[in-house]
Amino acid sequence: MATSANQSRIGVPCLACPLRLKPAFKDKTDDEVRFIQSMKMEHRLLPAGADIIQPGQEDAALYTLFSGWAFRYKSLPDGRRQILNFLLPGDLVGLQASLLSAAQHGIEALTEVELCAFPRKRVWDLFVRMPSLSYEIAWLGSREESLIDENLTSVGQRNAAERIAALLISLHRRADALGLVSENSFRFPLSQQQLADALGLSLVHTSKTWAKLRRAGLFAISGGRLTLLNPRLTARMASLFERELEPRPLI
Repeated sequence: MATSANQSRIGVPCLACPLRLKPAFKDKTDDEVRFIQSMKMEHRLLPAGADIIQPGQEDAALYTLFSGWAFRYKSLPDGRRQILNFLLPGDLVGLQASLLSAAQHGIEALTEVELCAFPRKRVWDLFVRMPSLSYEIAWLGSREESLIDENLTSVGQRNAAERIAALLISLHRRADALGLVSENSFRFPLSQQQLADALGLSLVHTSKTWAKLRRAGLFAISGGRLTLLNPRLTARMASLFERELEPRPLI
């Protein structure tokens, strides 16, 4: 059950942010980073399962995920849930919610997370005073849309094995760009129910397909870490071409 418990703490100054050294992100000028620092209102620590943004929330802030994993979702009145996409360190969190009058979705912490929080009322200042950063925010919004497009393609056209393979290779590539992959192994905190909710499959079908792919030697999982044993085969199953991820802005 998600909660809204949170704890403020002193975060790392933006100019010393370790995420800025990762190959996943574009360089910024010191002036741009100082402006981002001036916008930041706090550094939040939330436990796994906590609500970062609640559906219908009218005062949602804008966040950058500093550490941990989260996911964006929509729920139906009967409790069924569709996970729209997963969020990793450096991802912008809550752009739609901060621009709309009320959040049309929810965002939940998948693991313990740390968040750089920016008040929604300052987002307009960014568009007025720092056009280069406002363009980057629009770019990040388009990137998130492309991730959802990929997930929708899986749900609509790929079979169960291809859906799982597509998600694994996508998360592996994103984690690798953040320096979170070692010998094709990375932290994998997703439950099978969360996999099912992301891939539009029943829990039973997800479990059976997961076990089949594991027996086939595509991956191994132990101690909360997943290892891709044959990344090229997994990518071919997912119908994804080999390509480098484009460095992206970090707000």
